[in-house]
Amino acid sequence: MSDGMLTKEFYARADEVIAVANKQVKDADVGAVSSSTLYAAARYNAFNVAAMAESLEEFKGEKDEAIRFFTEQYKKMLVENIDEYIANYDKYNPHL
Repeated sequence: MSDGMLTKEFYARADEVIAVANKQVKDADVGAVSSSTLYAAARYNAFNVAAMAESLEEFKGEKDEAIRFFTEQYKKMLVENIDEYIANYDKYNPHL
């Protein structure tokens, strides 16, 4: 993912998904909601790869590269967000 994709609209879409997750936490454990959002991201990304493929054979051929790409992107985003939470722990800490 290029930095050119990180637009206001990108963050607005992410914020909408987070708002839904925050709403779900009222009725479910945060870990359960986290697992559901992770599953949803995996499901939607599989759909994304399938939608971009012209055929089943192309889809199958893209599998390993798609897994590599999304795994790298997730790790990068997770590290960035954990680092941000560390830097802002007192501000973001839900226990305070």
